[in-house]
Amino acid sequence: MTYTSLSLTLIFVLIPLVLSKTFKLGLEKDTIIATIRSIIQLLAVGYILNFVFDVGSIIYIFLMVALMIVAATLNARKKGKGIKGITWKIVFTLVMVEIVTQGVLLSFNIVPTTAQYIIPISGMLIGNSMVLSILFLNRFTAEITSHENEIELILSLGGTPKQAIHRQLINAIKASMIPTIESQKTIGLVQLPGMMSGQIIGGADPIQAVQFQLLIIFALLTTATLSSIMIGFLSYPALFNERLQLLEVE
Repeated sequence: MTYTSLSLTLIFVLIPLVLSKTFKLGLEKDTIIATIRSIIQLLAVGYILNFVFDVGSIIYIFLMVALMIVAATLNARKKGKGIKGITWKIVFTLVMVEIVTQGVLLSFNIVPTTAQYIIPISGMLIGNSMVLSILFLNRFTAEITSHENEIELILSLGGTPKQAIHRQLINAIKASMIPTIESQKTIGLVQLPGMMSGQIIGGADPIQAVQFQLLIIFALLTTATLSSIMIGFLSYPALFNERLQLLEVE
């Protein structure tokens, strides 16, 4: 694809701008900002990856993964700002997800130990973990707010914080995992995933592309489960004070 043909794809940005203006949605500014940021960020990452791939140093691979984790954490923590210590909890969750998934992939030689494999796969898994963390925190805080009286009643009757918040915690974990599970039920029928489609467009054998896509969707199941459960069980104790009273959640 040339830069000329790429510039023509801005038609897909113009259409939502026109519709937003027509129906007075007020999304023109956000759409323009998102477009400009995506162009700058992706081009910058492209040049950085060119350098990292050429050098092939494990240090640069580590720095790229660390940058992904930092960026994902800064984005996800906004949804849990009312939970004490949410930043380090998200960081720990993302790091553990990366260690578990890459540990399996590399230790069993499922993928080569090269930047071309580690960085893109890490990006997909860390990005999914970030989304799952956001979904969980958003649902969890809403569950607590809507069931505050119920939680306080259980506490007043001698229940522990874990007992008082158990139902809300489980509901939030399940709700955050549902999109991943449901999307995988229809994969290949309703949609062709991005990684698989990209490989096919790039000329790869469709069966080979399917194999790599299966690798990713199986890893995403682990990512979804680990992210939701870890962030959930790390977060809920911070919602209570030393007197076992429920704190206000923003």
